[in-house]
Amino acid sequence: MKKGFLSLCSLLFCFLLQAQDLSLFEKKIFLSGQDTLRYRILYPANYRADKAYPLIVFLHGSGERGNDNELQLTHGGKLFVREDIRNNYPAIVIFPQCPSDSAWSRYRKGVKSNDWIMDATLSASRPALLVKELMDQLLQQKRVDAKRIYIGGLSLGGLGTYDMLIRYPGYFAAAFPICGATDVAAFVANAGPVPMWMFHGAEDVVVQPTFNRELYKLLMEKGARHVKYSEYPGVKHNSWDNAFAEPELLPWMMAQKKKKHPKW
Repeated sequence: MKKGFLSLCSLLFCFLLQAQDLSLFEKKIFLSGQDTLRYRILYPANYRADKAYPLIVFLHGSGERGNDNELQLTHGGKLFVREDIRNNYPAIVIFPQCPSDSAWSRYRKGVKSNDWIMDATLSASRPALLVKELMDQLLQQKRVDAKRIYIGGLSLGGLGTYDMLIRYPGYFAAAFPICGATDVAAFVANAGPVPMWMFHGAEDVVVQPTFNRELYKLLMEKGARHVKYSEYPGVKHNSWDNAFAEPELLPWMMAQKKKKHPKW
């Protein structure tokens, strides 16, 4: 009985500690005209307002859309509140939340549920434009290092990550799209030189890995020097679990700095 009680207390303590850790992400609202972007922001340990920090923006998947300003931390939030991560890779981390009736990018669905028709000629979505405005504001306030802005996302956020790179290729130092898809030709033409680490599950039937396989192949043929692709055998759509467990993800990403004239 005593052993069971201690185990229960231990589980409760872990739960409370986890909740407390995620509470380090402050709740914020960004307003632009009549539009609202809800987001969570994590400041580095020992944050100094007079210092410019690297910025990491993470775009969540379709299941985390809403207006509670909480669900977007479901996947990835725990990684950035880890004490070792905060101490070794100090950065401002933002998790914006997309409304339920929108997306981070515009796309068309085919006949089948897993058909994604990507078209970079479509206009940017309003939530994505708000994210860009928020980043611009942080830059103007000199709180962010312009040479070290990073973006990543999973599933719907992976699509959004690619879309951001196509539209603003000179803005980002590196990116890490997870189980996403893109207009491959448009990406190669506009954002090919951007350092990027792509992730996908080989058995993903929600967003098939064919997009990333084709993109990686074309980028390699073009001579891209700073692109990596990890595809996990036997893994389905939740390849974000594998991506977040990669010990080299943050060291690799944080080592990238934006160059004035990115080259292949």
